[in-house]
Amino acid sequence: MTQEYTPPTFYFKLSFSRVSGTLDASFEEVSGISMEMGTEEVSEGGNNRFKHRVPTSVKFTNLVLKRGLAAKNSEVISWCKSTLEEGLVETIETKNIIVHLLNENGDPLKSWSFMNAWPLQWATSDFNTTNNEILIESLEFSFSYFTLLSNNDNDFNVDLFN
Repeated sequence: MTQEYTPPTFYFKLSFSRVSGTLDASFEEVSGISMEMGTEEVSEGGNNRFKHRVPTSVKFTNLVLKRGLAAKNSEVISWCKSTLEEGLVETIETKNIIVHLLNENGDPLKSWSFMNAWPLQWATSDFNTTNNEILIESLEFSFSYFTLLSNNDNDFNVDLFN
């Protein structure tokens, strides 16, 4: 009999397409894994008591990744820097980002694949002489859509990153 349990949120890893090395994908926090169906209100002719709510399209929040300030040779930061500094002179290079939630053995339980992601914002935490805190950098990405993968999916083991 298999024991069902709720997995902890602190054991995860990230992968970026066309970025080598796992050290550059070490983040302490991931947020923005959500989607919501948009709606539109439509009035029914002659009936003023209520409005019909009809679905429109799915909306996604931005993916936000946080970690201690990365080394200056970070491939992820180089991608973000070139995208944000180019000022749309060059075509934006998109990458796929996969967030893997891991079990106690380090095996993926679930994975979320964020397709055609591109850097939207790069920021650091505030400098403050009264706090004894680590400098945190925050990366925010826009993406086309995300899909939920699991270790039972046929496309889960496809290596998108080499």
